[in-house]
Amino acid sequence: MARFIDLAFAAILQAGLYATMAYGLGLIYGVLRVVNLAHGGIIMAGAYCGWVLFERWHIDPYLSIPFVLVASFLTGAAIYRLLVRHLPRGPAGGPASLLLLFGVWLVLRNAGYYFFTGDDRTIRTAYSTDAVALFGSFLGVNRLAVLGIAVLVPVGLHLLLRKTHVGVAIRAVAQNPDSCTIVGIDVERIYTITFGIGTALAGLAGLLMATIYSFNPSFGSGELLKSFVVVVLGGLGSSFGLALAALILAAAESFAIYFLPSYLTAAVGFVMLVLVLILRPGGLFGQRVLG
Repeated sequence: MARFIDLAFAAILQAGLYATMAYGLGLIYGVLRVVNLAHGGIIMAGAYCGWVLFERWHIDPYLSIPFVLVASFLTGAAIYRLLVRHLPRGPAGGPASLLLLFGVWLVLRNAGYYFFTGDDRTIRTAYSTDAVALFGSFLGVNRLAVLGIAVLVPVGLHLLLRKTHVGVAIRAVAQNPDSCTIVGIDVERIYTITFGIGTALAGLAGLLMATIYSFNPSFGSGELLKSFVVVVLGGLGSSFGLALAALILAAAESFAIYFLPSYLTAAVGFVMLVLVLILRPGGLFGQRVLG
């Protein structure tokens, strides 16, 4: 029973990370219909940004969240304005966007090797090893903090999209960009803001993961794949769907240890991805992601 409780807590805490990783990827695809393969590179860059702020200026990683969000947003806006907006729209732009953003990811990864070498880095604070006892289990303070932030992210995203003029414009552009142009909405500006927000969420995810895991310039590839699993499983147009999908993926990976060797648990998510694409392409909630 104690082991079951430990695995349940581990799944809940891991789900917070998965959800935070996936929100940015889902937002960009939902509005621009672009699969952002640079997502993994931005996660890596967010981790290094938090590490630099902590190591050189001794800024606590959680206090550095505003800096990482702003830097990631500006990076995303620049990537869109300089590169993505020049791609053709519609199905013709699909392969081009995949190749372009994969190239951006390779540039970010190699820049990481150039500036930081391939050594593993960690963000170790005075409370990194602290834990809180709950129902006989010990939960790391960092993991609890990440879970709290992961709960706040969809709330903030929901308020942005539902209660602000920019959010209303983003939802309108996602539904019909041509009609938005007719009524005076600057679609390119909304695309830039959306790409920036999605990139900022990826940078935030990287910073949060850096408080728990070690990382190097190759960091982000597995996180990109898991983000994609969550987006496909949860479907587009539902923050709740993404959160639930993240919980399902985390629980499946955590409890798979009862049935599978530890080195095979990472494959659970990809099996789920294939099954969802075959049986329910629209995900648990929301709209069809592929096809």
